Amino acid sequence: MRTTLSIDDQVMQSLIQATGRSNPLEAVREALNCYLQEQKLKKVIALRGKVQITDNWRKLRALDTLPARK
Repeated sequence: MRTTLSIDDQVMQSLIQATGRSNPLEAVREALNCYLQEQKLKKVIALRGKVQITDNWRKLRALDTLPARK
């Protein structure tokens, strides 16, 4: 999607330095991807204590070590 943005020069220079990218387009893409990743992480963290997970890794590990059936 093509979009035109007006971003303050100082903000853009800070963004380029913070992301380590060489041009504004790459810096904005990197910043947006980081922001979206952070939002996804916040949603997962918000589920803490709300999802019941059975801790059965030992049982699953034992199944992995059983000989294969023919």
